[in-house]
Amino acid sequence: MAGYIGWTGFGHFTHAVVRGVPASLAREALRTVGGAEVDLERARREHAAYVGVLRDELGLRVVELPAEESLPDCVFVEDAAVVCGDTALVTRPGARSRRKETEAMKAALQQLNLNIVEMTDESATLDGGDVLFTGREIFVGLSKRTNHRGAEILADAFKDYAVSTVPVLGGLHLKSFCSMAGPGIFVVGSSEPAQKAMKVMQEMSDHQYVKVTVPDDLAANCVYMNLPNKGHVLLHCTSEEFPASVKVFKKLKNYTLVPVSNAEKAKVDGALTCCSVLINKKA
Repeated sequence: MAGYIGWTGFGHFTHAVVRGVPASLAREALRTVGGAEVDLERARREHAAYVGVLRDELGLRVVELPAEESLPDCVFVEDAAVVCGDTALVTRPGARSRRKETEAMKAALQQLNLNIVEMTDESATLDGGDVLFTGREIFVGLSKRTNHRGAEILADAFKDYAVSTVPVLGGLHLKSFCSMAGPGIFVVGSSEPAQKAMKVMQEMSDHQYVKVTVPDDLAANCVYMNLPNKGHVLLHCTSEEFPASVKVFKKLKNYTLVPVSNAEKAKVDGALTCCSVLINKKA
């Protein structure tokens, strides 16, 4: 596809940091919409399958942090750190109840010998779910969880990349309705807020991107990797969850498509990218 040209190295990963599912997730995890009851055992099975794909199917070295019952959202590790190259920004999550999640994440990233930058400004908030790295630049969603000051600190931490902010008018995070499906390829949901955000990103960017639209916003949250002996890999939601969106993914050429169920964690605003921090450690 046209999006591949000139994006060498994008999607290369060697390690993943994940965290267990606490029992408190079912009762106490934050959610934007109430209602559906979380099946804890099913959530744990889904998460175990996700971790198994990363470790056993894709060959990443997985750092598995234990669940912490006092932190019901802790499985959603993406919000606690943003890693790009050898630098890891430990965030200051927008929800006060989640701020201690960063302690275990910081320790894990130190063990991997990354350059740690901490967000200590108490006026700043940043959730990793609002940070979309394209390989060429970084977009930061301004949402209920992430503010301008958080975006400024991120820009200071990753000076090699242009950083642009995008209003998030629907969904919890920017990546609640869009992600990267490959080098230079956005995948985005079809809702009006999703399409508006994508238009803003395309207008602000100096780079050309291919846009793939899927019917379901949450299905647009995918995990893209470019791995030795695997090539282009895309973890995406299952046909049982989003059949129409999966039909779109099946049109992508030269991909290994890996459906991963996320139905239970989706009830508390979790998505596929939320559940891991991916790292490329150079030998």
